[in-house]
Amino acid sequence: MKYFPISSTLFVKNRAKFTAAMKPKSIAVFNSNDMYPIGADSTLPFEQARDLFYLSGADQEETILVLFPDSINPKHKEVLFVRETNEHIAIWEGEKLTKEAATKTSGIKTVYWLTDFERVFHELMCEAETIYFNTNEHYRQSVQTQTREDRFIEWCKNKYPAHAIAKSNQILQKARGVKEPEEIALIKNACDITEKGFKRILQFVKPGVMEYEIEAEFMHEFLRNRSRGFAYTPIVASGYNANVLHYIQNNQECKDGDMLLLDVGAEYANYASDMTRTIPVNGRFTDRQKQVYNAVLRVKEEATKMLVPGTMWEAYHVEVGKLMTSELLGLGLLDKADVQNENPDWPAYKKYFMHGTSHHMGLDTHDYGALKTPMEANMVFTVEPGIYIPAENMGIRLEDDMVIQENGAPINLMENIPLTVEEIEDWMNK
Repeated sequence: MKYFPISSTLFVKNRAKFTAAMKPKSIAVFNSNDMYPIGADSTLPFEQARDLFYLSGADQEETILVLFPDSINPKHKEVLFVRETNEHIAIWEGEKLTKEAATKTSGIKTVYWLTDFERVFHELMCEAETIYFNTNEHYRQSVQTQTREDRFIEWCKNKYPAHAIAKSNQILQKARGVKEPEEIALIKNACDITEKGFKRILQFVKPGVMEYEIEAEFMHEFLRNRSRGFAYTPIVASGYNANVLHYIQNNQECKDGDMLLLDVGAEYANYASDMTRTIPVNGRFTDRQKQVYNAVLRVKEEATKMLVPGTMWEAYHVEVGKLMTSELLGLGLLDKADVQNENPDWPAYKKYFMHGTSHHMGLDTHDYGALKTPMEANMVFTVEPGIYIPAENMGIRLEDDMVIQENGAPINLMENIPLTVEEIEDWMNK
């Protein structure tokens, strides 16, 4: 790993939150992600299953975490299974977790080699009455492959059909949504790396530059600051491309007079950042570009003020829609008749602003977190309004990452990233 070690106290706290919500005599199991093959002897770079990392800090393949608070044997209340390492593996693949290193990383005292899993697990299941399975129930998930977790669940149901089944996801949605101070610090570090990348490209972008060259500049800055790279596939969209919400080809020339939308974020220690900025390719906004840009910025500023404890996510989006409607009227993109005759299920503003304004941020870019209950302090949300005008060859979106506070306005983890028209132009014309 490129990142600095994380204190095991974070993972101890995270496990305590999870086990406190478990039913009596229940056991929970969490598996690492698979290594995914490309072809021949090649695999994709390994990415740890976020729930396993959240609860243990273990960041390698072939790892299993078992939580059993009511175990008769105290040493089996929490157990970590890791792949057995040796000199051969160390030479060919690099250093893996020893039992001692696994304990230091996770704070879990009982560590077994993975080859002992079925034996130890059977002993524990003979005591347990309920097993928590960890399934992905994120509202945007679209998994199309069988995961290591899926295979375990299938095996376990066949092996132990008499056990009651419970869902880990409901506990994790609540727990992961409210961040610990250590997590906020890790997200802030990711945001600071993103800031360095953005300031780098502000002095690099000019007419004639290719979108992929800008992507490369970001990657250069991210890697040299201990990031593994992008937290998600970057969007580097110039001109009309900015109207394609998930444009990731990044293969076009940036032309004089066009705007350039950059939806880019660095990861750090598996934690994500999520930034969007829209800048003029030639370093100067036209009057119309400035007009639309400032309209988006005003919506962003007002939407940010609503991120306080007690706000309901769904109602929040309704209010943001009203703000955007007002701005679109001012820009002449909507008229009063459009609003009066709008479809309540698809309001008039959706023609120019068709996506949501905020989502949870953390170990995943679109992180776990409760959305049907009131917002709470220490939740981290994005704020990302946009206006997309294909007829004008322009799409503008602005996005920062905010920490909700118990009292007062949220903290902007990206407050040092240039945002206003004046700041953008100053940086691009230094």
